[in-house]
Amino acid sequence: MDHAPRALCIGVTGGLIALGAALAAASVLGLVLRRRAGRFRAGRARPAMIRPGPDVVAEAELGVPLGERATLVQFSTAFCAPCRPTRQILAQVAGMMDGVTHVEVDAVARLDLARRLRINTTPTVLVLDPAGAIVKRATGMPRKVDVIAALGSVIEPVKTGLGSDGPGAPA
Repeated sequence: MDHAPRALCIGVTGGLIALGAALAAASVLGLVLRRRAGRFRAGRARPAMIRPGPDVVAEAELGVPLGERATLVQFSTAFCAPCRPTRQILAQVAGMMDGVTHVEVDAVARLDLARRLRINTTPTVLVLDPAGAIVKRATGMPRKVDVIAALGSVIEPVKTGLGSDGPGAPA
């Protein structure tokens, strides 16, 4: 008896099973990465007195002054499709909040800075406190509400002196 047709059938079936498993794994990984895209995660804060390290960005490195309350740093590249809408979102949010600055950095032109800060994908958005420490980080295009929430963890509300809801105010 010739076992070649049966062996060929088993080989093809095994190959199809392996192909199906690889497609399923790739699909799950793609869904996980898509869900994480644009989500802010905490950065590792360092004291402001420490010289710039992997988690601190100095004004001299950006070429512009840091915001009084926070700075939104966007790393982009020329051919990045989601970078343009990300730029618009960050500019809108920075325009809505006093003391918040938006800075866009070309990751290719500033490869040294991108490598030091572990920027592997564009757009990558960093939220810096007034001292330049990275407080939050997001890869991919963030939603406006997520940017505002990330800034809310950095900036303190402006005290206007109006109203009586402050500490020690009469009831």
